[in-house]
Amino acid sequence: MFGQVRLSLLHHFSVDAISSSTTEGILMNRFIAAFALAILLAASSGSAQTTVVQDSDRAASHAAAGLLGAPLARDPIFVYNNWSAYDELSDNVPLAEQLAMKELDEILRLRGFGVRFDYYMMDAFWFDPDGGYRTWRKPNWPNGPDAWIRKCRENGIMPGLWFSTNTLVKINAAREWRDSLNEKKGSMSFSEGGFLPSFMDTMQYWYDRGIRMFKFDFVDFGAATPETAGSKSPEEIRRGNADAFREALKKFRGRNPDVVLVAFNGFGGDVESTAGPFPFHNSVDLRWLEVFDSLYSGDPRPSDVPEMNFWRSMDIHSDHMVRRYEQSFLPLERIDSTGFMLGNTGTIYYRKTHAWKGALLLMMARGGWVNTVHGNLEFLSDDDALWFRNAQSLYLRLQSLGRTKTFGGIPGDVQPYGFGSLDADGSVYAVVNPAQSVEEILMPRLSSEQPGIGSGRVLFRDAGFQPVLAGDHVRLGPGQLAVVGFGKYANLQYDLGVQDDVVIPRSIASAPADFSVHGKNMIQAEVIAPKKGDLRVVMPQRSAKDGSIMRSWKGGPPNGTNMGKVFVLSASQDGSAGLLATFLAVYSPVIFSKRSGYRAPSTLISDAAESMSRRSSGVSWIDSAPMFSSRRFSFVVPGMGTIHGFCASSQASAI
Repeated sequence: MFGQVRLSLLHHFSVDAISSSTTEGILMNRFIAAFALAILLAASSGSAQTTVVQDSDRAASHAAAGLLGAPLARDPIFVYNNWSAYDELSDNVPLAEQLAMKELDEILRLRGFGVRFDYYMMDAFWFDPDGGYRTWRKPNWPNGPDAWIRKCRENGIMPGLWFSTNTLVKINAAREWRDSLNEKKGSMSFSEGGFLPSFMDTMQYWYDRGIRMFKFDFVDFGAATPETAGSKSPEEIRRGNADAFREALKKFRGRNPDVVLVAFNGFGGDVESTAGPFPFHNSVDLRWLEVFDSLYSGDPRPSDVPEMNFWRSMDIHSDHMVRRYEQSFLPLERIDSTGFMLGNTGTIYYRKTHAWKGALLLMMARGGWVNTVHGNLEFLSDDDALWFRNAQSLYLRLQSLGRTKTFGGIPGDVQPYGFGSLDADGSVYAVVNPAQSVEEILMPRLSSEQPGIGSGRVLFRDAGFQPVLAGDHVRLGPGQLAVVGFGKYANLQYDLGVQDDVVIPRSIASAPADFSVHGKNMIQAEVIAPKKGDLRVVMPQRSAKDGSIMRSWKGGPPNGTNMGKVFVLSASQDGSAGLLATFLAVYSPVIFSKRSGYRAPSTLISDAAESMSRRSSGVSWIDSAPMFSSRRFSFVVPGMGTIHGFCASSQASAI
């Protein structure tokens, strides 16, 4: 026996809960958090005068589009999107011509190593607020977009533009839009006034100047003029707006059959949390598949599934949302998971390139045909580019010539799951174990025509726990990702190596602990400290009212309160307590949102957060050598009521 360790959690003050909502923002409700803890033991404006595309160019692109059979979403594509290289919503990094052109040069560098990019999406806020989406913002774009459009097209890359659809996000209502405004002057009706005809004329204006991809975000189908709002029901208004916009897009596609249209926030689905409702409160109207190549399933954000690695928690959120959209009868090919972002901005939690390989593999493994790569491509080295090429070539073939199917449980329900892809030559399974236990997972046949699964090969895995492959089963450690190949894809040439910055414990087991209330907003428990390893503490924050998962808020940067000052964990041994002196990483979360469903992160973490993660339920003991010894300590709890671990003289170590 190595003595008893006492854990105390002090919730310094009551905080506001964030509940899911649409583009109108985050709704806040006051609550006192209730906690359930499980303990695990583990061994501008520029001129819009751009070069007009010649008729012969358009005819050629139309003819090329017609060579593929489907009317839209004809083939997998790879899109570069520059959001997260800049961030004007949850950070202060602006979009400017220099940044945009730098990333175009990076695209060309990666292409030199064999990485494929087909489109370049210019994301939010390229426009002059008073230009009605026809002029570019000055001084950020002093010469307008001509040079960018021209260089894209000269290099075989199709440029794209982002639009806030019918909501006024950093843009003012043009004169032609004003008779469509709602009472709050924040959005325009599609079914009345001059907005929709003007908006579609603008789409054609940019198509004629070389734009081939259009992204529609923040749509508000509840917008109505005051007169209509007083005479029609909300459902009638929504139906009229959706029908009007859908018909306008059909006509636009008819004139421009090679265009790619993608739908983002507001077109259905509840993407805030893996603990959210299903079926969706905001249902997905499958008729949007008549006009959009893809519908997105939410930005990257942490899930409510306990994961020791923060970035794996984000992977699980994206995986979960893809499953929920699939369950809403969207084909996997038409779901854009938007799950891969690089960057040093708030929107992507200052990730840089942490755990990027697993995120990229999962983005492609999910089977969506709009494969979007966001952010700072300069963060990828030349060696990274070669790895990217190999991973992309593996999955691009499977997407183009094969099929992808889901298997296993629901990610948000902490059930092992995966995505399997097959063609005539073999199959590849991306498998994830979200549980806090070692699990064996069946990789099922994906088709009755698929040969029986023979010997396979682990092509990629996280570091630490060594997956055990036995026929059509694979054994994975807690929170682990592995990619397994069969048939042709079991060959050594498809190996993708080990992800060294995600380390999975070698063994894990539970240890009992009873928590009780000790004073206002404080709970406490005692646990027998093991001889060695890492003690992991994980918990969910729940509403005292109904037990639902909650996310806390004490204000966003720069004036909000760091959540590490809201939730504090202390530990003592044999009556002595003190500060935890050594961390593998500093984790400084703040939970906030500026506009629901888009860009604003649920957590802000510091630059050193590569080894930390956010979790929702338990403490764990990892079988490893002791990190250090200390008689007493306490440390800050990560946000959303998550605790990662603690260290004591019994050789427990901080994770």
